[in-house]
Amino acid sequence: MLFSLLESSRSALASIIAHGFRSVLTTLGIVIGVASVIAVVSVTQGLRVFVSQQFASLGTNSLTVRSYTPLEDRMQGLNARLTPEDYGLIEQRVDGIASITPILFASRASQIKYGSQTAYSQIMGTTYAYQDVAQFFTTEGRFLANSDNLTRRRVAVIGDTVRENLNLPENPVNEFVELGGEWFKVVGLLEPKGEVMGFSQDDIVLVPYATMQSLQGNQARTDIQIQLSLGENAEIDDVTGQLSLLLRNAHDLDSSDEDDFVIETAEQMMQTFDSILAVVTIVIGGIVGISLLVGGIGIMNIMLVSVTERTREIGICKAIGAKRHHILLQFLIESMLLSLFGGLIGLAAGYGLGSLIAGSIPSFPPAAIPFWAVVLALGFSGFVGILFGILPAAKAANLDPIDALRYE
Repeated sequence: MLFSLLESSRSALASIIAHGFRSVLTTLGIVIGVASVIAVVSVTQGLRVFVSQQFASLGTNSLTVRSYTPLEDRMQGLNARLTPEDYGLIEQRVDGIASITPILFASRASQIKYGSQTAYSQIMGTTYAYQDVAQFFTTEGRFLANSDNLTRRRVAVIGDTVRENLNLPENPVNEFVELGGEWFKVVGLLEPKGEVMGFSQDDIVLVPYATMQSLQGNQARTDIQIQLSLGENAEIDDVTGQLSLLLRNAHDLDSSDEDDFVIETAEQMMQTFDSILAVVTIVIGGIVGISLLVGGIGIMNIMLVSVTERTREIGICKAIGAKRHHILLQFLIESMLLSLFGGLIGLAAGYGLGSLIAGSIPSFPPAAIPFWAVVLALGFSGFVGILFGILPAAKAANLDPIDALRYE
């Protein structure tokens, strides 16, 4: 049996090499299909690795609490909110919290001015605890201090993108910028974080939470976010349960009412992102997988032609003692090798295409091919070769030796 496999493989390789140009054209559909799938997978996997690192930088013990309003309620003009009172309750009554901070986003147009330069950015009011909770640290100057919040000081910490947009000096500390008609002194520059899915993490301005409250005035519908990190021995599920019970009671929700808030963890956000990427990969992979079927049909057609061309050769083999399974094996192996060669070429082309796409997009993570994608691509290529090679192989194996020898 081993001799039959080796001899069939040798004969199949000899036939493929003898018709090299035809073999390349035959496998073109497989090459395009595998290359498309690998390019998509390599780009999405590279993005996944990068985003995983970004979420990991937040820490696995970080929680974000924000308000949530169903679409039908928003259409009726109803909006849930988290209030400073909610923040106070969580800070005082929930066990296992290491650091906690409120976040109040600017409600006006987030315009920043420096001299004649104007830019738009995300302006947030927060406290000194934000650097520990969100892992934002400064490269120049200092972060927001507790005293800044207590005295409602007009100070700001800016991201590197804001510095570039406003043409501020490399070290912008002690410069003054205008936010919402008020002058703020820059006391710190945040370390660069880069982009995630095209969104800059450095286009941000942090001011003291109490200062932001005073700028917005007495608004009846203030809505804040609350971000916190857990202590070493705290369990996420336990803290999440405490938060949910406390906020439901504070918001007077009945047992039949849905939560009007959302508690998010870095792990949950990563799982959501993973599920989105998985769906995108499957859908695109399914679409380009049609190329593999087209390539398989092409292989079957050429193998049928090959059987016709080699009818006399098959008759001679059978006349000197070749069995039916020998002929069947030879043509199946030839079909499978054709498909596998196409898969290998498609694998290399797909990785090259993925790297080219990733490299052409600024700040996009490098392409990466997981081992399962390589196995799947080559395995499916081999399967296509066998599937579409069965008919030609069976036709060759069933030829009558006398008729085959007579064939001109």
